Amino acid sequence: MATAIRRTQQERASAMRHRLLEATLDCLVDHGYAGTSTTRVVERAGVTRGAQVHHFPTKAALVAAAIRHLADKRAEQAFAELDRIKKAPDPVDSALDLMWDLHQGPVFHATVELWVAARTDPELHGHLSMVEPATTASVVEVAKTLFPDHAERQAFAHWVYTCMDTIRGILLTSFVFDDPAPKLAARWHRAKAHLRILYTTLI
Repeated sequence: MATAIRRTQQERASAMRHRLLEATLDCLVDHGYAGTSTTRVVERAGVTRGAQVHHFPTKAALVAAAIRHLADKRAEQAFAELDRIKKAPDPVDSALDLMWDLHQGPVFHATVELWVAARTDPELHGHLSMVEPATTASVVEVAKTLFPDHAERQAFAHWVYTCMDTIRGILLTSFVFDDPAPKLAARWHRAKAHLRILYTTLI
C-alpha cells in the first residue's frame, strides 16, 4: 500500500511539473522572457504559487527546465523519425531537413530571447549553461544513431555542430524579414547544399 501511495504521489508531482513546464513554454512564446512571470505561469498552469515554488524556486530555474523539457520532446520526435530517414532515398538530405524542422516554430524565438537575457542575468546564464550542452548533445545523439558508421568520428560531431550553427544563424536573420518564409527556404536550400559537400569531404 505504501508503495502505491508513493507512486501516486510521484505521478501527481510529475503531472504538476509537466503542467508548469508546458505553461512556461506557452508564456515564453506569447510574452517573451521579460513578459513571462511566475504569476502568469501559475495562472496558465492552474496550480498554486506554492506548488510552483516547491518544484521550481525561481523564474530562471523554471524557464531553464522548460527549455530542457522542450529539447527532450524534440529529441523524442526526432527518434520517432529515425526509421523513415534511414529508409529514405537520400538519408543525408532527410537528416538535414529533420535538423531544420527541429528548430522551427515560435519557441525558437523565445529561446533566442533567453540567450540574450542570459548575457546580463547570472542566474539564468548558470541554468542555460547546463541546459544548452544537453540540448546539443541530444541532436548529436540522433545523428549518430542515423549514421552509426561515423558515430565515433570527431569530424562527424563537428559536422553536426556546424549544421546546428548554420541553421540557427539563418533563423536569426528571419527576425528582420517582413515575409521570412521564402527567404528562409532559399537560404536553407543553399546552405544545405554546402553542408552536404562538407559531409562528403569529412566523412
